[in-house]
Amino acid sequence: MMTLAAEIDHNGTSPEKLLAPVLSSFWDQPESWTLDTYRRHEGYEGLRKALAMDPDDLIAYVKDSGLRGRGGAGFPTGMKWQFIPQGDGKPHYLVVNADESEPGTCKDIPLLFANPHSLIEGIVIACYAIRSSHAFIYLRGEVVPVLRRLHEAVREAYEAGYLGTNILGSGLDLELTVHAGAGAYICGEETALLDSLEGRRGQPRLRPPFPAVAGLYACPTVVNNVESIASVPAILNKGKDWFKSMGSEKSPGFTLYSLSGHVTSPGQYEAPLGITLRQLLDMSGGMRAGHRLKFWTPGGSSTPMFTEEHLDVPLDYEGVGAAGSMLGTKALQCFDETTCVVRAVTRWTEFYAHESCGKCTPCREGTYWLVQLLRDIEAGKGEMADLDKLNDIADNINGKSFCALGDGAASPIFSSLKYFREEYEQHITGKGCPFDPARSTAWADDKNTDGKNAHRGVNA
Repeated sequence: MMTLAAEIDHNGTSPEKLLAPVLSSFWDQPESWTLDTYRRHEGYEGLRKALAMDPDDLIAYVKDSGLRGRGGAGFPTGMKWQFIPQGDGKPHYLVVNADESEPGTCKDIPLLFANPHSLIEGIVIACYAIRSSHAFIYLRGEVVPVLRRLHEAVREAYEAGYLGTNILGSGLDLELTVHAGAGAYICGEETALLDSLEGRRGQPRLRPPFPAVAGLYACPTVVNNVESIASVPAILNKGKDWFKSMGSEKSPGFTLYSLSGHVTSPGQYEAPLGITLRQLLDMSGGMRAGHRLKFWTPGGSSTPMFTEEHLDVPLDYEGVGAAGSMLGTKALQCFDETTCVVRAVTRWTEFYAHESCGKCTPCREGTYWLVQLLRDIEAGKGEMADLDKLNDIADNINGKSFCALGDGAASPIFSSLKYFREEYEQHITGKGCPFDPARSTAWADDKNTDGKNAHRGVNA
């Protein structure tokens, strides 16, 4: 997996001025995942400083740092901790959402694989703050190598006294459980995750009550993303002012941008919030040779797509929101001009229809019918009226489903019709996809130029 501490851009300029490798600063070192390597890079120093603080002061410190949740919504982390009622006589829980399954999102898994102790240290700090004695990591069960590495890191932490009883002599007792999920997109939704963790079918809960009041086992619970918790130790160790010196006023700090698709150098790019896709592409070699950007997602497939006119949009929560999309998980999927928008949106919608839990009618029925219409349009069997019908069905899902899965399914429909309605119409009037290799001159020209089909993966 690419890290950028030592990458150089086209002009020979070090990217250190644009990038901020913190979580990824030593991913490329031998055995980066071990406790010894983590300690050599000031590991668990943030925990020592946290344990010297009062828990309420610690929550206020994280809140003042401006750290926002890195799982998609961008909710202030310290404020979420502050919601946990104190003195209620109930157990408090921390649940780390490592069920990374949004199409295009691939930051938490490499983080856990290369630097799991950053998460473990963050968990101990968070549990001390919210007065929790038991934490859970809910991990996708398919990523067995990560599961094994995480289990080993937890074992090392117990052995070194960072987990268990009387941690570092502070009087804090903490048990950490790593739970492997069974592979369901819906379990990325925090209340569905809690139901799954309790042994039930993963389906979202009606709110209120919110998890902070009645979460896991009906007790006060904080649910945070992997990157959110893993970012806390560096804030404690280097200071909130250091953290706030990066990013923007309302979106401070560093984060992992996952660059993928038709780019020269895909990978994880850790940078301050507010960097632009143009800057990331400049330092990563740009789009693949001979091609240009057509459309891209700022935060995975559930966020409204952008086009090349949005290359200079600041990739922070406010900048992306003002431009009409969401930062989400910073999953920057880039597609070039050879990509069929209709086919891409169809594949995404098929995913959402398959992963719908079926609990609510708008999502269960709406995603099914979206797929039927999109397949007909892609195959050249659609009608012009189908485009308005697509928009109408998506509108009946958006904001009316039980959880955000429905909103995510509607986003690529709305945005693709906004920017590429003409391409949908071409599928209908031309009785099929204009990007079909048997019909497209672009494909033929590319074969003549490169001597091979450079479009591998475009229609996969």
